[in-house]
Amino acid sequence: MCPRSEDFHRTVLMLGDLALYAHTAGADQDFIDAIGPCLAASLPEPPPGIFPPGYDPTDGPEYPGQGW
Repeated sequence: MCPRSEDFHRTVLMLGDLALYAHTAGADQDFIDAIGPCLAASLPEPPPGIFPPGYDPTDGPEYPGQGW
């Protein structure tokens, strides 16, 4: 696996682990609130082949407050 794919998969796994941790008794909410956005922001571009050709992540319905 190329380093780019490894980074993407490792970060996704850490986000999954954080989600599991968030649902455990006594989970530290401050830790979750601090680490979750950092992990999400650190996601590299997905490796080729993850999304179908022509996929546009910004294409979708408008959410309340987005349409002007």
